[in-house]
Amino acid sequence: MSGPTMKCRKQDHPALLAAFCLLLLAATPAHALKSDRQQPLDVRADSTDGTLGDGTATLRGNVEIRQGTLLIRADVAAVEKAEGRVRRFELTGNPVHLQQEIEEEGLVSARARKVEYEVASGIVILTGAADVDHPQYQINGEVLRYDMNAQHFQGSGGDGDGRIRIQLDPEVVPGEAPAAAAPAAETRDPPADADSG
Repeated sequence: MSGPTMKCRKQDHPALLAAFCLLLLAATPAHALKSDRQQPLDVRADSTDGTLGDGTATLRGNVEIRQGTLLIRADVAAVEKAEGRVRRFELTGNPVHLQQEIEEEGLVSARARKVEYEVASGIVILTGAADVDHPQYQINGEVLRYDMNAQHFQGSGGDGDGRIRIQLDPEVVPGEAPAAAAPAAETRDPPADADSG
């Protein structure tokens, strides 16, 4: 048996809709598919507790949030509202998983044990084995922080050696095949001199 379902229309909860969409976009300054914003927001969980007014509403167990190509999966999602507006989101999981199709770029996904989003400041923080996978780059660290207003990214810590890792993929010109990798240099013994003897 499936858990409770909460379906939200865009006009019913515009702040909730915008904040969930922005969670994934925090990983990149690119834009989600325009059609995603026009899709209904479908939120599912095993249980929910809280208020639709000011205060905190908590979704627990197999939390799944969908809107168009946006998909968020978490163990727990807490939404804080004050003065009739959504102020903050906190998602926890093992891990929290977010993914969305980004216009002209492809699928972007992110994972972390905890994702926090402060609506007023536009700050998203991914904590605990945080990974962002974009078609042109991958970022891994213990904490990844993105300020959506300033489009500023910070990261710290990482696996094993405690360092952040950023991997940039080489740019490929549209319509051209990627250049073949140069063969590894071979080491050969010099040819034997036929005149020596």
